[in-house]
Amino acid sequence: MKSDTFIEIDHVTFGYDTSRTILNDVSLSFPRGKVTAILGGSGCGKTTLLRLIAGVFAASQGRVLFDGELLNVRDKPQLYRIRRRLGMLFQFGALFTDLTVFENVAFPLREHTALPESMIRDIVLMKLNAVGLRGAAPLRISQVSGGMARRIALARAISLDPELIMYDEPFAGLDPISMGVAANLIRKLNDTTGATSLVVSHDVQECFAICDYAYLLSSGGRVVAHGKPAELQQSDHPEVRQFIRGEPDGPVRFHYPAAPFAQDLNLS
Repeated sequence: MKSDTFIEIDHVTFGYDTSRTILNDVSLSFPRGKVTAILGGSGCGKTTLLRLIAGVFAASQGRVLFDGELLNVRDKPQLYRIRRRLGMLFQFGALFTDLTVFENVAFPLREHTALPESMIRDIVLMKLNAVGLRGAAPLRISQVSGGMARRIALARAISLDPELIMYDEPFAGLDPISMGVAANLIRKLNDTTGATSLVVSHDVQECFAICDYAYLLSSGGRVVAHGKPAELQQSDHPEVRQFIRGEPDGPVRFHYPAAPFAQDLNLS
């Protein structure tokens, strides 16, 4: 019997170099078939978490488990097999600008399957229809808006029917209407496909409107709080309240840690 937990981050510590720790002994679990938001300010390690789950980097300490299987980035066959089961919506889409909309969505199917072109065509049109852009199939990427590009990238991310869909800042740079469309698509696709969805963002209201559960990371790379959206909204934790309300003053400081200013200017 499969566990209810699809992805588990178990006491993970990670830094891109020895001078700074990005994630500091974090433990998170993402339930199967649910939408989980990973919230936090810039630089707190949200995108880094997605990279660890995708096997781009190995944790310095701790474990990453994918559907109960310990992830080993040195095991290339395992890595490719696991990546075949996930889809990634990159920040700002990361579409191939020299390909058409249709060709962008078809790319993973041509790379990872041996399906005939007639079937690839049908699948691509189905995925584009799911995001409301079947009519845009012949367009160049330069001919679509930013909101449309994000939806095209989403169609590409779900082209292989992944069990896990990871969204890296899916609402960044979108107007309110496009943001609402993107949020509704994330929720609808999750419920329709039964996939597990991880949404990395700092847009609190959009995430709370669609997620089942949320984690809040601090600038020190730790889990500050977690729970259902209603629970986090009622939290009296100072850092949770500051982040959710967007308050300029609180535990999260404006200035990055530094020596006294007078000392740097050689005035002391």
